[in-house]
Amino acid sequence: MGQISLTQKGMSREEVLKTLKSFKSDDVKWHDGQLFGLVYEAGPEVEALAKEASALYLIENGLSPMAFPSLVKMETEVVSNVISLSGGDDETVGSFTSGGTESIFMALKAARDWARHTYPQIKAPEMVVPVTAHPAWNKAAHYLDIKICMTPVKDDLRADVAAMKNAITKNTVILGSTAVTYPHGMVDPIGEIGALAEKKNLWLHVDACLGGLMLPFLKRLGHEIPPYDFSVPGVTSISADIHKYAYTPKGVSTVMYRNRDFRKYQIFAYADWSGGVYATPCLAGARPGGTMAAAWAVMHYLGAEGFMALAEKARAATEKLIEGITAIPQLYVLGDPDATVFAFGSDEINIYELSARMAECGWHIEAQQLPPSLHMTVSPVHLSVADKFLDDLRRITPEVPPADSQDLSEQAAMYAMLGTMPDRSMAREFAVEYINNLYRTA
Repeated sequence: MGQISLTQKGMSREEVLKTLKSFKSDDVKWHDGQLFGLVYEAGPEVEALAKEASALYLIENGLSPMAFPSLVKMETEVVSNVISLSGGDDETVGSFTSGGTESIFMALKAARDWARHTYPQIKAPEMVVPVTAHPAWNKAAHYLDIKICMTPVKDDLRADVAAMKNAITKNTVILGSTAVTYPHGMVDPIGEIGALAEKKNLWLHVDACLGGLMLPFLKRLGHEIPPYDFSVPGVTSISADIHKYAYTPKGVSTVMYRNRDFRKYQIFAYADWSGGVYATPCLAGARPGGTMAAAWAVMHYLGAEGFMALAEKARAATEKLIEGITAIPQLYVLGDPDATVFAFGSDEINIYELSARMAECGWHIEAQQLPPSLHMTVSPVHLSVADKFLDDLRRITPEVPPADSQDLSEQAAMYAMLGTMPDRSMAREFAVEYINNLYRTA
């Protein structure tokens, strides 16, 4: 296929919409609860409201606070809501970003620049992060020229604080932690890491992108949640995604700082441009007003009671799924998850083949490695489909070939190959080539 040229004559409105709908025919049916991740669903009413609110501000641009003060109002109110849920006080500040990756990126950029001011003798800054941290940390380290040291986790899959302490060098300026970890759903021992950060005068960022809008409500419901937020001494910054468990459209996250003195290192300003003084709080210049409006609308619509009700359903679904999975002899759940995210694996069957066969029944479950496992991010919608999922899982699991089998589907074979490559640079090169070839028409 060659490059696709713009048609000389445009399509009709009806034809455009019909074609768009046809594009979705092969997508996973997430409305039906068949997807465990990527999309966080709170039901049709919340989705409809988010669409309406987004449409009201579809064209508005968050770049100019003077042109669109309404967007500033919505952003500051939503960020303030998240700060209050994250143990912040009147000194705590934050900003909208486009997602968890940008939130982590901005926090680490601020930390790096803080370190340049605080420790001018350090020319090659380093950070220490558990191996379960999201790859956004590695991505930010790559772009920001920060050396990253990945430390092991303990048997419970939480950060090993002793290993982190031993990895600190004279160039270390940042410590990392997560609440909850994407691979396994754990909250790192952030109290201990915070104490270490205080003792060494290091910047501690908590990646709560996944758990930041779930953990506070589970705590209010009586669930035991390890300390992770600004109530922990030593925590400098926190990232929390709104487009995850706040159930808003993609494109809204928050990054928060204990006070304004830390946030100032995030802000970019350029005063010598012919177009005037240019200043932005985050990486993006133009920022879509629609996502800001949707976030404000959904959070005000649900309120604390609505979020607690959704958290209760998601947790109930999680417990039901974990109980059902652990009852299947060939399967086990990794660790003791803290919230609504977990993973399960097997020592007996090929877990990637299990994923492929569940996909044939319509269930989309992300595959993981080191060790091989399947990822489950649970939403409230999954409570209504948990029994059907477990029925399919119980039926299919005994039919899956052993863990060392070579008789695998193409998908399972690829995951198995990538997960067992001793030279991880080869896996990286494969991923680069895959992405490089995926987004093309020729």
